[in-house]
Amino acid sequence: MKRLTLAALASGALFGTGLAMSGMTDPRRVLGFLDLFGDFDPTLLFVLGGAVVTTAVSFRFVLRRGNPVLADTFHLSNLRRIDRRLVTGAAIFGIGWGIAGYCPGPVLAGLGIASREALWFVPAMLIGMLVHRIVNRS
Repeated sequence: MKRLTLAALASGALFGTGLAMSGMTDPRRVLGFLDLFGDFDPTLLFVLGGAVVTTAVSFRFVLRRGNPVLADTFHLSNLRRIDRRLVTGAAIFGIGWGIAGYCPGPVLAGLGIASREALWFVPAMLIGMLVHRIVNRS
């Protein structure tokens, strides 16, 4: 378990460093990407494209392994349909991302550099996670 925790910490640190180096912790850059008819900033498109290409190429190689390096089995979703909960969650996420310019990864990296917006966003995100847990208990 200790190796798994260290691997998760290292992966998160690498991800956060990449976000910071690419400027993706700046919510103005994200909002610029979403402003298609105004001051459009296509930078995020390259980050997203790089992630999609990397995943598309490496996912097949990873799944050929019998099991993950640091776990007993792969934990893949078996859901194969788009339902109301998925669409509602995606819409709430997208609306929040569009309003704030933040999503969980960049906001945590922003918290690491004491971004004023992140200091407001993280407690709101934690409250949202708590509400989700309470609502989905029933």
